Amino acid sequence: MGRFLAGFAGVLGLFAGIAPAAAQEVTVLCNFEVDWCEALKTTYERTTGQKAVFIRRTDGESLAQIRAERSNPRADIYHAAESASAKQLAAEGLLEAYKSPYMAELHDWAQRIAEENKYFQTPIYTGVLGFGYNTELLAKKKLPEPKCWKDLANPAYKDEIQMANPGSSGTAFNTVSTILQLMGEDAGFKFLAAMNKNVNQYTRSGTAGIRAAGKGETTIGIAFLHDSVAQTAQGYPIKTVAPCEGTGYEIISSAIIKGAPNPEGARKWMDFVLSPAGQNVAITVNKFQIPSNKNAQTHPMAPKASEVKLIKLDLDKYGSKEGREYLLSRWENEVFKAPK
Repeated sequence: MGRFLAGFAGVLGLFAGIAPAAAQEVTVLCNFEVDWCEALKTTYERTTGQKAVFIRRTDGESLAQIRAERSNPRADIYHAAESASAKQLAAEGLLEAYKSPYMAELHDWAQRIAEENKYFQTPIYTGVLGFGYNTELLAKKKLPEPKCWKDLANPAYKDEIQMANPGSSGTAFNTVSTILQLMGEDAGFKFLAAMNKNVNQYTRSGTAGIRAAGKGETTIGIAFLHDSVAQTAQGYPIKTVAPCEGTGYEIISSAIIKGAPNPEGARKWMDFVLSPAGQNVAITVNKFQIPSNKNAQTHPMAPKASEVKLIKLDLDKYGSKEGREYLLSRWENEVFKAPK
């Protein structure tokens, strides 16, 4: 998901005038796409009998609202939060710890993340990084089939790749962080500089590259695997690749806001969204992420965790303000400005 933090005053304008939730309602800041938020709301109300108010936000907007309302929270739940963002809010004392009875049903990785974060957040899904390519363009241009990260530096792919700019895209920032942790910092930046010669555009959005590949505007797009699979599901000639060396991932969580107007409803929400019923909503709106509950259904086309080699990723390594600035500065100077 992208971290586009609007100016403080601008974001205040987005949620000014929102009334405190009624006691019987649970108010959810939802960072998902609109269709997923709406489907969750409908299923939650039908399953629990409790009313819900959903406010669509980006992750940055949710962060700003929660911080601005710290003395008088108007929302109960911070949903579809990037794990690093939720960790920041927990450190600021703005989240409430909760260990759901559904914890035992979660995959080991999700239980570990929840425990490491002292239950101030609980993962709802993971998304795996990789890339996809247009099979028709690849064949037409007689290009080799890319199977690994290192393949993307092959001069044969000159001007054939799109990825997002890590300064604007969480997907791209995660990609750069993954490469550096997989290869080592200096070797990683050297690889990225070599791959830069093959990149025809750094987009603002993390999904723009793979969508361009689907439309035949570029051959290869770097993306989360679920976004690549989504292109195939829409009928585009995209083959999804989990890189052979291993790859990184994102963790997306749900969390209770400290001082929530409806704490009982907030806990009920957490139980719902961690349950199979809550996580099965994803497949009804054609989402392809890997859910955290072992008993939840996954879309038949979704990436299979057993077929992906995940590296041991330190999600906090570049997550601080200083770490982020360091990574982006080196990328700007050693990759983006590198000679083509």
